[in-house]
Amino acid sequence: MKDCIFCKIVAGDLPSTKLYEDDMVLAFMDIAPINPGHVLVIPKEHHTGSSTIPEEVAGRMFHVGARLGVALKRALDVGGFNLHLADGKCAGQVVMHAHLHVIPRDIEDGFHWNWRQQQYESDEARDDIASKIIEKLKF
Repeated sequence: MKDCIFCKIVAGDLPSTKLYEDDMVLAFMDIAPINPGHVLVIPKEHHTGSSTIPEEVAGRMFHVGARLGVALKRALDVGGFNLHLADGKCAGQVVMHAHLHVIPRDIEDGFHWNWRQQQYESDEARDDIASKIIEKLKF
Protein backbone atom coordinates (compact mmCIF):
# COMPACT_ATOMS: atom_id res chain seq x y z
CA MET A 1 0.00 0.00 0.00
CA LYS A 2 1.78 3.10 -1.22
CA ASP A 3 0.07 5.50 1.23
CA CYS A 4 0.51 3.32 4.34
CA ILE A 5 3.03 4.75 6.80
CA PHE A 6 3.93 1.28 8.12
CA CYS A 7 4.43 -0.10 4.61
CA LYS A 8 6.79 2.83 3.99
CA ILE A 9 8.71 1.88 7.13
CA VAL A 10 8.92 -1.77 5.96
CA ALA A 11 10.17 -0.59 2.55
CA GLY A 12 12.81 1.63 4.16
CA ASP A 13 11.22 4.78 2.76
CA LEU A 14 10.65 6.19 6.25
CA PRO A 15 13.04 5.94 9.19
CA SER A 16 12.32 3.89 12.29
CA THR A 17 14.17 2.63 15.32
CA LYS A 18 14.10 -1.09 14.59
CA LEU A 19 14.36 -3.62 17.38
CA TYR A 20 13.66 -6.84 15.49
CA GLU A 21 13.07 -7.95 11.90
CA ASP A 22 12.60 -11.25 10.14
CA ASP A 23 10.88 -12.31 6.92
CA MET A 24 7.37 -11.97 8.44
CA VAL A 25 7.42 -9.16 11.00
CA LEU A 26 9.11 -5.91 11.94
CA ALA A 27 9.29 -4.43 15.44
CA PHE A 28 10.17 -0.79 16.03
CA MET A 29 9.81 1.95 18.62
CA ASP A 30 6.49 3.84 18.61
CA ILE A 31 7.09 7.55 17.91
CA ALA A 32 4.19 8.54 20.21
CA PRO A 33 4.63 6.14 23.14
CA ILE A 34 2.14 5.54 25.93
CA ASN A 35 5.22 4.86 28.09
CA PRO A 36 8.92 5.05 27.18
CA GLY A 37 9.90 1.81 25.45
CA HIS A 38 6.51 1.36 23.69
CA VAL A 39 7.10 -0.93 20.69
CA LEU A 40 5.01 -1.84 17.64
CA VAL A 41 5.15 -5.26 15.99
CA ILE A 42 3.72 -5.32 12.47
CA PRO A 43 3.32 -7.86 9.70
CA LYS A 44 5.60 -6.91 6.82
CA GLU A 45 2.77 -7.66 4.40
CA HIS A 46 -0.05 -5.09 4.51
CA HIS A 47 -3.15 -6.18 6.41
CA THR A 48 -5.67 -3.62 7.65
CA GLY A 49 -6.95 -5.81 10.47
CA SER A 50 -6.26 -9.02 12.29
CA SER A 51 -8.73 -11.20 10.36
CA THR A 52 -6.65 -11.37 7.18
CA ILE A 53 -3.25 -11.95 8.75
CA PRO A 54 -2.10 -15.53 8.04
CA GLU A 55 -2.08 -17.62 11.22
CA GLU A 56 1.68 -18.17 11.06
CA VAL A 57 2.33 -14.42 10.80
CA ALA A 58 -0.13 -13.55 13.58
CA GLY A 59 1.50 -16.17 15.80
CA ARG A 60 4.89 -14.71 15.01
CA MET A 61 3.67 -11.20 15.90
CA PHE A 62 2.53 -12.36 19.34
CA HIS A 63 5.62 -14.48 19.90
CA VAL A 64 7.91 -11.56 19.07
CA GLY A 65 5.70 -9.23 21.11
CA ALA A 66 5.96 -11.46 24.18
CA ARG A 67 9.74 -11.76 23.82
CA LEU A 68 10.02 -7.98 23.47
CA GLY A 69 7.81 -7.57 26.53
CA VAL A 70 10.22 -9.65 28.60
CA ALA A 71 13.13 -7.61 27.21
CA LEU A 72 11.31 -4.39 28.15
CA LYS A 73 10.80 -5.63 31.71
CA ARG A 74 14.49 -6.44 32.04
CA ALA A 75 15.86 -3.37 30.25
CA LEU A 76 13.57 -0.81 31.87
CA ASP A 77 13.10 -2.50 35.25
CA VAL A 78 9.31 -2.41 34.98
CA GLY A 79 6.82 -4.83 36.47
CA GLY A 80 4.97 -5.91 33.34
CA PHE A 81 3.74 -5.12 29.86
CA ASN A 82 0.57 -5.00 27.79
CA LEU A 83 0.06 -6.59 24.39
CA HIS A 84 -2.70 -4.67 22.60
CA LEU A 85 -4.06 -5.01 19.07
CA ALA A 86 -6.96 -2.75 18.06
CA ASP A 87 -8.96 -3.98 15.04
CA GLY A 88 -10.87 -1.16 13.35
CA LYS A 89 -11.37 2.54 13.98
CA CYS A 90 -14.15 1.93 16.51
CA ALA A 91 -11.66 -0.15 18.53
CA GLY A 92 -9.11 2.68 18.53
CA GLN A 93 -7.00 1.67 15.52
CA VAL A 94 -5.41 4.79 14.06
CA VAL A 95 -3.01 3.39 11.42
CA MET A 96 -4.88 1.00 9.13
CA HIS A 97 -2.04 -1.52 9.00
CA ALA A 98 -2.46 -4.19 11.66
CA HIS A 99 -0.06 -3.70 14.55
CA LEU A 100 0.55 -5.11 18.00
CA HIS A 101 1.46 -2.66 20.73
CA VAL A 102 3.96 -3.84 23.34
CA ILE A 103 3.71 -1.35 26.20
CA PRO A 104 5.97 -1.48 29.25
CA ARG A 105 4.00 -1.01 32.46
CA ASP A 106 4.73 -0.21 36.04
CA ILE A 107 2.31 0.09 38.92
CA GLU A 108 2.56 3.89 39.09
CA ASP A 109 3.01 4.81 35.40
CA GLY A 110 -0.23 6.82 35.39
CA PHE A 111 -1.76 5.08 32.37
CA HIS A 112 -5.22 3.55 32.65
CA TRP A 113 -7.21 1.76 29.96
CA ASN A 114 -10.45 3.02 31.50
CA TRP A 115 -12.17 -0.30 30.96
CA ARG A 116 -15.70 -0.50 32.12
CA GLN A 117 -17.29 -3.64 33.45
CA GLN A 118 -20.90 -4.38 32.65
CA GLN A 119 -23.26 -7.17 33.59
CA TYR A 120 -25.44 -9.27 31.33
CA GLU A 121 -29.08 -8.76 32.09
CA SER A 122 -29.37 -12.52 32.56
CA ASP A 123 -27.58 -15.81 31.99
CA GLU A 124 -29.93 -16.38 29.06
CA ALA A 125 -28.90 -13.08 27.45
CA ARG A 126 -25.21 -14.07 27.80
CA ASP A 127 -25.90 -17.54 26.40
CA ASP A 128 -27.85 -16.07 23.46
CA ILE A 129 -24.90 -13.87 22.51
CA ALA A 130 -22.52 -16.84 22.92
CA SER A 131 -24.69 -18.90 20.56
CA LYS A 132 -24.63 -16.15 17.93
CA ILE A 133 -20.84 -15.92 18.16
CA ILE A 134 -20.39 -19.68 17.89
CA GLU A 135 -22.68 -19.73 14.83
CA LYS A 136 -20.43 -17.19 13.04
CA LEU A 137 -17.10 -18.60 14.26
CA LYS A 138 -15.09 -19.93 11.34
CA PHE A 139 -11.55 -21.26 11.18
